[in-house]
Amino acid sequence: MFKTITSAELLTQLKQTPQPIIDVREDYEFQGGHIPGAKNLPLSELSTRYQELDQKTPYYVICHSGARSGNACAFLSQQGYNVTNIMGGMAEWQGAVD
Repeated sequence: MFKTITSAELLTQLKQTPQPIIDVREDYEFQGGHIPGAKNLPLSELSTRYQELDQKTPYYVICHSGARSGNACAFLSQQGYNVTNIMGGMAEWQGAVD
């Protein structure tokens, strides 16, 4: 089981405290614009690379709209990670973009 928040709620949290963000879009999408400080871990590589993540760290997971990040959160939560899906994803993101 995992939590969900909106892009707007995440933006409010980031103004107070930096949060670890995992962007599960493909590399070309990530390069086209992402939240500053986000780590790119494409959903297509997640099953082989998820151990790069620290199981003690709570992560916020984002994609373009919230569907792929939801799939990523379902997988990661099954592996014992504390993850929150960002609904609306980058399509609704109103904050800074690198």
